[in-house]
Amino acid sequence: MKDETIYHIYAKDVCLYNCLNEEEFKVKWAELKGMVGLMKTDYREEDLSFACCPAENNGGGRDSFDDNLEPSY
Repeated sequence: MKDETIYHIYAKDVCLYNCLNEEEFKVKWAELKGMVGLMKTDYREEDLSFACCPAENNGGGRDSFDDNLEPSY
């Protein structure tokens, strides 16, 4: 997997989607913005936000796993 920017999408202070690549982000962002306008929810478009994490800051994510870690029990 090449290094790429990842995105996290929030509604108010709740993370709805994390570790999205740019293509996934664009689709989910458009869907959410459309939904909050059409559906009766506790959220408005102003409640939606996202965080963009450049590739050099992606210390983990969906496809990262270090099998040298000690168990946390």
